[in-house]
Amino acid sequence: MGSFAWFLLAFLFPLTLVKDVNLLCHGDLTDGFIPVPLNESNYHKLWPYNLPLSDCYSFTDGVRKLWVYSTDKSHSHSSTTKPRTEISISLIDDGYTYASGMWQFERQAYVPNGTSGVCIMQIFCSPNADGGATTLMLRVYDGALKYYQQQTVEDNIYDQWFKVNVIHDTAAKVVKVFINSALKLTVNNRGGSIHSFKFGVYTQNNSSCYMESCWKGIKVLKFV
Repeated sequence: MGSFAWFLLAFLFPLTLVKDVNLLCHGDLTDGFIPVPLNESNYHKLWPYNLPLSDCYSFTDGVRKLWVYSTDKSHSHSSTTKPRTEISISLIDDGYTYASGMWQFERQAYVPNGTSGVCIMQIFCSPNADGGATTLMLRVYDGALKYYQQQTVEDNIYDQWFKVNVIHDTAAKVVKVFINSALKLTVNNRGGSIHSFKFGVYTQNNSSCYMESCWKGIKVLKFV
């Protein structure tokens, strides 16, 4: 093969990988994605069943604030899970199914000092191979954002807005997390067939008494 042919191959081969989420760390993370239209009906809220929503959620000037106490009830009489105030983004009624392709969740997040032992974002899924219900959890422990209770994704997140992009390639079974546009986590997903993005505060082990997170600029995008 001549030198020009090798040059052409070396130039064109990377272009065949544009759908690979590995390349999305360069430039705008939303390149190649289109936003899915969202309205208030897409934001399915879960909160302690014995409280009015206004006691644990507010939406003011584009900022969604969610909070919960470790002593609160679960989100339903029948649930045995820990207290939460969460929003699940539901797309099925709009004709979208987060079951195939590449999806992205983009938003700005804020966690106040003292909030700990809580999941602030997750990819919920139908039961996975381990019998669990998530393929990703981002939790806060003492100011560090963690993958479940394991790998640290970002240190010192308290009292500041930070940008979070989560990209899930269902075909490759890979999830990537970017903080302020920098790649911070790459993991295999945990299975499950139909997924949804959730955010807010969901009590985990060793939690603080009060937990809060705030969100703005929320987008869900699909790769085309």
